[in-house]
Amino acid sequence: MKQRAVIVIGGGPAGLMAAGQASLCGARVTLLEKMDRPGRKLAITGKGRCNLTNVAELPDFLTHFGPNSRFLRGAFHRFFVDELLGFFNQLGINTITERGGRVFPVSNDAGEIVKALVNWAKTSGVEIRSQIRAEKLVVSQNQIKGVTVKSQSHPTPEMLPVDAVIIATGGASYPGTGSTGDGYRLAKTVGHTIVPIRPALVPLTTFGNVAARLQGLSLKNAGVKVFADNKKIAAEFGEMLFTHFGLSGPVILTISKLVVDALSIKQKVRIGIDLKPALDEPKLDLRLQRDFDLHGKMQFKKILKELLPQKLIPVCIDLVKIPAEKSGSQITGEERRRLLRWLKDFSFEVSGHRNFSEAIITAGGVALNEVDSQTMQSKIIKGLFFAGELLDIDADTGGYNLQAAFSTGWRAGQSVISS
Repeated sequence: MKQRAVIVIGGGPAGLMAAGQASLCGARVTLLEKMDRPGRKLAITGKGRCNLTNVAELPDFLTHFGPNSRFLRGAFHRFFVDELLGFFNQLGINTITERGGRVFPVSNDAGEIVKALVNWAKTSGVEIRSQIRAEKLVVSQNQIKGVTVKSQSHPTPEMLPVDAVIIATGGASYPGTGSTGDGYRLAKTVGHTIVPIRPALVPLTTFGNVAARLQGLSLKNAGVKVFADNKKIAAEFGEMLFTHFGLSGPVILTISKLVVDALSIKQKVRIGIDLKPALDEPKLDLRLQRDFDLHGKMQFKKILKELLPQKLIPVCIDLVKIPAEKSGSQITGEERRRLLRWLKDFSFEVSGHRNFSEAIITAGGVALNEVDSQTMQSKIIKGLFFAGELLDIDADTGGYNLQAAFSTGWRAGQSVISS
């Protein structure tokens, strides 16, 4: 039986996994990577630590992908967290589970993951060709026939004949690592629909200078609510960060997709921060009354040291308009209620978001109704497969997106041999 020739386009987590699996299943596999080496984006994930996956049970895991989660059931059923951790364990990589179920290599070194994946792919029989770009898919009678490529050493286009192609080029985030949206172009030219792409897990910009005044301040336990045209659309709890341009940190990244979508349809977006989420308004009001009574002779600015981080105090004083030198016993009921409302709803009007260069992932991509969720094969072009972030799938932070990349890559690699 003739050995099937397979080309994998893209050397990220999905591409490396797909290539290795296809080769182990008996295909003759060539992986094309347009950068000087594969895995460049993977090497910086998780702030260089590489959050591989999350130990959440499958039902909970899927909720982090929103309405498109159903598409992943087939891939996750065959290759999920236990299989992924077993895979890396066989490669000699030990892992540790941290807060929120996040799984990291014990070494805290994403480079170790890249090296292990690349070595595994090579020993599995994959030929990796770097600095070579896929220019065009060659299709005849709705069947993939080849890939036209260009390389730095041979700029004249060359057609590589194939039996199947797996596109795993990633999204458009962190373009400096090679994720510049090439896969969307390739898919679109052969008839696939591309759901409009936009940055996801991305920092937000805000109007005014308040965020800039708080630059560098991190809140560990903040309640965050998002309002679009005065209607609440999201609420999260966790860590956030003030920056010179606006808001960032895990909880902000989590709600950013909803914010980006709301802004895209010209909705006015406001973010309200609850600085005291452990106390409801009546309990917080009692706390304030007690503090002002107990420290009746103390200046307002000094009483605030018991309530807020130092950097927040001058901002609070400016926004609630209570004189800094006023004593606790002189603060009126109306002033106390004003402070209470601010503590429970410290508001920012969102002006926009940072661009793809600062987005962790890309939302949008190849329309899922045009891809077989059991095999990752195109429903339009026989022998064409997709894996990873290129698909219209995205999730919260916490290891979910990398698991999806590995699982869809594994499934595409397994399926390509019988297409």
